[in-house]
Amino acid sequence: MESKTNAYEVITDKIIGILEAGKTAGSITWNGQGEAGRIPYNLKTGEQYKGVNVLSFWITAEAGGYASPAWLTFKQAIDLGGHVRKGEKSTLGIYFEARERTETNLSGEEETRRIPFVKTFHVFNLDQVEGIPRPEPFAVWDPVARADEVIRNSGASIVEGGTRAFYNPVKDDIRLPDRVRFSCPENFYAVALHELTHWTGHKSRLARDLANRFGTEAYAMEELVAELGAAFLSAETGVKGKLEHHASYVESWLRVLKGDKKAIVTAASAASKAAGFLMEPLSAIVQDG
Repeated sequence: MESKTNAYEVITDKIIGILEAGKTAGSITWNGQGEAGRIPYNLKTGEQYKGVNVLSFWITAEAGGYASPAWLTFKQAIDLGGHVRKGEKSTLGIYFEARERTETNLSGEEETRRIPFVKTFHVFNLDQVEGIPRPEPFAVWDPVARADEVIRNSGASIVEGGTRAFYNPVKDDIRLPDRVRFSCPENFYAVALHELTHWTGHKSRLARDLANRFGTEAYAMEELVAELGAAFLSAETGVKGKLEHHASYVESWLRVLKGDKKAIVTAASAASKAAGFLMEPLSAIVQDG
């Protein structure tokens, strides 16, 4: 089994590869097309993967040409009556657990701390498995209407007009260019979802503070969180819009990721929380309905 350090390195190096390839090509595509562009999920449990696992599985699916968003372990494939094809390689995932440790503090009192630690697992895409029926495709919805729902139900103050897109933390509002300035509606929504991810970090919402850990690189990290948040939300809504990737952003992301192998895990985790925060009102509407 991979060491904790190696697990971080394996996943981080995959992300760095995507960024460096995108810098050369002039664009970055995090997720694949069609069904494979959805949020990856475990076929047996039905649970969606989160954080950096989403990126890792997307990249593997794109490289392997896998069309399915479904993944499962070697044992789960057997449990479901199938088997992994001979010679297929697994994809690394990580998750966190916590162990309790009791220590004596300076006052002589015993206190219990929960210490998180990373564990690894390996999964295969459903396209690497035989003997298991393919699930029905996901329900198709109008991505623009779905993205509009996310924006509307967020309750964010959004002003459209002008030429710039940004989130103003002082006024706690979002500014977006006129929609006619975008080449297609999907690109407008991709930008809007990026700025909405910034908006979730306000102290009255998720209180995202990256400065404490990343110092002068906090701005680059926050932009990476917004980038990934937009990617996750685009996958949830079906939007296939594009964001402009300024070369300076990509360079700053590469600098941070190469210097801190845990940075991408932090950024992806924060992005997942932001996406979950924005999608939660829609889930409540579905349940109530």
